[in-house]
Amino acid sequence: MAYLRKRGNTWSYTVDVGVDPATGRRKQKTKSGFKTKKEAALEAASVERDVANNEYYEESDITFSAFVLEWHAEYSLAVKVSTADLRLRMLGILNQYFGASKMRNITRKQYQDTLNTLCQKYSYNTVGIIHSTARLIFKRAAEYDIIRTDPTEHCRIMRKKKTVEEIEEERIPKYMEKEELARFLQTIKQNFDHQDFVLFYLLAYTGIRIGEAMALKWDDISFNDQTISITKTCYLPKNKSMNFELLTPKTVASRREIAVYQDVLTELKTHKANQDNLVTTLNKHVDVYKDYGFVFTSYKNLGYPYNKATVESRMKRALELSNLNRRLSPHSLRHTHTSLLAEAGVGLTEIMDRLGHEDDSITKRIYLHVTKTKKAEASQRFAELMNNVVKM
Repeated sequence: MAYLRKRGNTWSYTVDVGVDPATGRRKQKTKSGFKTKKEAALEAASVERDVANNEYYEESDITFSAFVLEWHAEYSLAVKVSTADLRLRMLGILNQYFGASKMRNITRKQYQDTLNTLCQKYSYNTVGIIHSTARLIFKRAAEYDIIRTDPTEHCRIMRKKKTVEEIEEERIPKYMEKEELARFLQTIKQNFDHQDFVLFYLLAYTGIRIGEAMALKWDDISFNDQTISITKTCYLPKNKSMNFELLTPKTVASRREIAVYQDVLTELKTHKANQDNLVTTLNKHVDVYKDYGFVFTSYKNLGYPYNKATVESRMKRALELSNLNRRLSPHSLRHTHTSLLAEAGVGLTEIMDRLGHEDDSITKRIYLHVTKTKKAEASQRFAELMNNVVKM
């Protein structure tokens, strides 16, 4: 039976909740601050029902910031380093809002209000990652009986209404037309190192991801079969080449073998000869060049994989010199490859297989955009053909 007591202007209750297995003594729960005796009695009765039904658990006082440290350590054991690092960055944002709060005190309303605030500061996709991270955290907390209810349940991201400009901007991802690509590659060839030219040439003519290119080793290239095997991707924590980690590809479909244009292979052979000469020269007396077998290597840390940030910087400079859209990125070359394959008449299934996609809305949008023009041309040609025969 609950013990109710009034102190000053508020009421409290004390309830037996079981026996401490370590000491054999009874355990009690006391809670105060109720305005009326009835309020205290109702909650005490609720606790007693939970105890009777074997559903009672002690609420933890652990804070959000303390719990997420434990959660992230456990989470990191089962995912790729890049994924764990991404979640860690999201935790930094969530800690700004919930860090000092006790896990059990975070309410659904508080969480939804935070989501709404985040939508004003970050892109829809970023908020989506933050939300999915929070969902994982609170789900685990509920599984550990740290919280009774999950405050992220039934909460949703309020998507801002897009402007006409934003809708038009996202219709078709940015890519180069074939004349622009030719100008871009020519600029790279004339103004940058041969390695840079080979890298951008390969990205444009194969559509592989930048992380896949960074992870590429000479053993992955078959000059006889004219193919490249994509079996891994490269992750550089904090963009430091010497800390590189080779990870499994993005999806199962990402593991693939790609046929490569002969001219690209010729440039790769030249690049390999240059690299072999450099290794021989530098390592005559001291191992200056750490030969891990990478195709594209860092200029600063010789032998280590090329840095993505350096690739982006060089592309931006090349776009300026070519008088092309500076908002294009190395990933835009993947979109460019898609558009040119579609223009050449390659089917969507073959394109997605080459790119390592099981399903991808962006690839489909580019493909449909390019083939829509070709379909219109086909209709016009048919009409012109018939007009020469039939006079209506």
